[in-house]
Amino acid sequence: MIRATIYDVAREAGVSIATVSHVINGKGKISRERREEILDIMKRLNYRPNAIASALAGKRTFTLGLLVPDISNPFFAEIARSVEDQGHQLGYSVIICSTDNQEEKVKRYVNLLRQKQVDGVIIGTGISHGELLKPLQEHSLEIALIARDNPALDASSVRVHDLEGGRLAAEHLLHLGHRRLAVLAENERVTSSSERVRGFVEAAASHGLELSPDCIAACDHKIEDGYRRAKAMLELAVRPTALFCCNDLLAIGALRAARELGLRVPEDCSVVSFDDTILASVTDPPLTVIAQPIEQMGRMAVDLVVRGLSGKGDPARRIVLPPELIVRQSTALPSA
Repeated sequence: MIRATIYDVAREAGVSIATVSHVINGKGKISRERREEILDIMKRLNYRPNAIASALAGKRTFTLGLLVPDISNPFFAEIARSVEDQGHQLGYSVIICSTDNQEEKVKRYVNLLRQKQVDGVIIGTGISHGELLKPLQEHSLEIALIARDNPALDASSVRVHDLEGGRLAAEHLLHLGHRRLAVLAENERVTSSSERVRGFVEAAASHGLELSPDCIAACDHKIEDGYRRAKAMLELAVRPTALFCCNDLLAIGALRAARELGLRVPEDCSVVSFDDTILASVTDPPLTVIAQPIEQMGRMAVDLVVRGLSGKGDPARRIVLPPELIVRQSTALPSA
């Protein structure tokens, strides 16, 4: 089978070779519709730029790296899908790496991505200090952070307003009349979770309700840990009437704990989650959530990297998107 060339794409699209090259490299003043039309033709003809030749020539490999803590977490699975879809639309392949938030794994994957000569890296995993990213920065790779930010890094980022999300959760529960509140937080090293908790605590305090440290449980990001921590809280003599969970996995663990203890959600205990992955709407009951625009975040992170690759020299952009309260069936007025 004869392999399609850039000349075939240009002839089929009725444009110059230079225009096709601009589409491949994300350059030029080409309308979105025309760009997508040319990308569709490339897909139909099964045309792929020769990544190896481009790399040897010091050009692009049309490959991006994505670092996430755990691809089995539905939030990061949905982030990865959005990044992959947008990358594909722009002619890029994506290498996905699960780091478990372990710095040794981060270091190993950073070195791997550098060796693979990726054009840019999207980081959704915790980075405690910039030293781990030096191999990327030394090779002038484009970097964008997703679902987190690190002011110490000179890199673009896109995330949700976690502090405001925590406030929305507290305001919703307080408006319903809940006063006995508890929080299932992620590990304190997860800055996004820390901001959500801070927003929740500050909103409660503005209503004259001080949350003691005993009301805030630090968890791993697994369902099992959410179950274990929620069960301990719900077994207290004076149990909380509402739980705020900093991600959907912890909320699912809380639902399981309540069910095993014979408690009804939301009649005996309301539950608010954060993220709004596909799991949130299929639980029993469906979860009230503080939703992140997951698909939009993935697309924007890819666009930030590709725009940086255009060579325009734009300064780092820090994009903060608003969260949204979506009320489903897991919250109600307190029964007592």
